[in-house]
Amino acid sequence: MDMEDINEKIIHYSRLLRLPGFRKHYQSLQQEMPTESADYNAYLCRLLEMEYQERIERRKKLRIKLAGFPQLKYLQDLSLDDLPQDAREKLPALKSMDFIESGQNIILSGNPGTGKSHLATGLGLEACNKGYKVYFVTVPQLITQIRESHSERRLRALENRFEKYDLVICDEFGYISFDKEGAELLFTHLSLRTGKKATIITTNLSFDRWSEIFGDPVLTAAMVDRITHRAHIINMNGKSYRAKETKEWNKK
Repeated sequence: MDMEDINEKIIHYSRLLRLPGFRKHYQSLQQEMPTESADYNAYLCRLLEMEYQERIERRKKLRIKLAGFPQLKYLQDLSLDDLPQDAREKLPALKSMDFIESGQNIILSGNPGTGKSHLATGLGLEACNKGYKVYFVTVPQLITQIRESHSERRLRALENRFEKYDLVICDEFGYISFDKEGAELLFTHLSLRTGKKATIITTNLSFDRWSEIFGDPVLTAAMVDRITHRAHIINMNGKSYRAKETKEWNKK
């Protein structure tokens, strides 16, 4: 069998076995190996290592894609000097992802433009890179999804999926109010994760104003009690970073 036939078979079998990294690197790595004292075990080991690393990277990219982030805002892109003090102090502990392992929530509460969504997205991306399944959704989008699950079977499927994510990020809580049914649907969904899975909520409202969104003081009290139990509550009040960016842009 000549070399051309061998290469065709390698490509053929690597496709059947779904080994794109193996197929991509086997020739270039072959050229790097010393021909006089070729170590075939070392060659094979290095090829498998390359395949493994590429598979890890593909899985990271897939988790990020499936998470549904509207923008890819990484933690390293945060302006720490502009981040509220409470967030700066707690960020190192949050980056460890221990809150996911222990099923704890994070509440990022403060005025607009202080980095709540950026911080939440950055933590979500970090979680994806560390192998966790993440889902990003705005609260209005989540309620719409629940409402559209008309049949009991579809609703249960949505609940099962929502419950199994390692981390769910609920953005923009408090920007839009909703009716009693919407409040109850949101309460039910978030309750599925309480004490078991981690949820990050960004909100521009303090807890004493959540009744403005839910409209029901009893439901509001129950929601606050469940969400804040053993949660990291981070004060995100501060100067608007977006306003600062706009001001600097106008100067240019």
